[in-house]
Amino acid sequence: MTNALDFRKLNKTIKIFGVVQFGLVALLVYMAVNFQAKLRAINLEYRFMHGVLAAVAFQALMFYPIYKFAGKEAERDLALTAPKLSKAETDALAKQKKWSDIIKIATLGFFVVFVMAAPSAPFILSIIYYSFILTILTYLQCYNFAARKLKDKANA
Repeated sequence: MTNALDFRKLNKTIKIFGVVQFGLVALLVYMAVNFQAKLRAINLEYRFMHGVLAAVAFQALMFYPIYKFAGKEAERDLALTAPKLSKAETDALAKQKKWSDIIKIATLGFFVVFVMAAPSAPFILSIIYYSFILTILTYLQCYNFAARKLKDKANA
C-alpha cells in the first residue's frame, strides 16, 4: 500500500475544473446573447451564426494540440502523486510544470493582444471571445478526460 498513488489532489482538480466549466458555459451563453443583441442593433444579425461557426472551426483546428497538452499535464499531475519521488524526478516535473505554465500564459497573452489589436467590430470580437472561452473549455474537458482515464488505468 505504500506505493499506491494518492488521488486526492487529482480528484480535487477534476472537481474544480468541472465547476469552472459550468461557469464558463454560462459566461459563453451570456456573452453570445450580448453579441447577438449588438449585431442586431447594427443590422448584422445574420453574422452571429458566422461568428459561432468560425469559432467552432478554429476550435476544431486546435483540438488535437490542446488534447495532447492536457494529456501531458494530467500525466505530470498523476506522477506527482507518487509517494516517493527522487530529487531528479521532482526537478524534472517542476521544469515540465514551468513550461506548461509558460504555454498557458502565452496563450492567454495571445488572446489579450488579439483583442486589443482587433477592431471594435462586434463580429470580430465575438469570434475572438468564443474562441478564447472554447479553448479554455476544451483544455478543461481534455484534462478531466485524461486524468480520469489515467486514474482508472492506475486503479486497474
